[in-house]
Amino acid sequence: MSLIPFRTKRSSGMESGSLATLADFRNEMNRLFEGFFSRPSLASPWFGTAEHGQWLPAIDMSENDAEIHIRAELPGIDPKDVDVSVSEDRLVISGEKKSEKEATGEGWSHRESHYGGFSRAIPLPESVDPAKVTARYDKGVLMVELTKSPTSASRKVPVLTAK
Repeated sequence: MSLIPFRTKRSSGMESGSLATLADFRNEMNRLFEGFFSRPSLASPWFGTAEHGQWLPAIDMSENDAEIHIRAELPGIDPKDVDVSVSEDRLVISGEKKSEKEATGEGWSHRESHYGGFSRAIPLPESVDPAKVTARYDKGVLMVELTKSPTSASRKVPVLTAK
């Protein structure tokens, strides 16, 4: 797929140096768009990126004054294969996804196996108390609740005036 029409030196009136630059720009734009449309869910700089073929779980995050709630979609993953660790400013969800499918019929057989590890490091907007973190797994969804540290709680600061 070509996004920028290519012209030759003769038809465009451009000099050879600028033509090479335009061709490089066109090639880079094509590479960018091909990568973007083939892996749209992996282009999140906030949560990191994945290599081609690597799976990363979808994450939703919300917060209120006292807690941060993280929801991770982990379909088909055994909760024993999930690890959750937390520090004051980062939550890491990691594990291994295993999938085996087999189908047989008269005169044919088909078997597929997929294995791979994943890890999502989520920077937290405020520091949390690692001792007050809970994680629940139900029907392919991991819910993590993190209690904010008392030191990170917001408070109103009075404005003093000079006398």
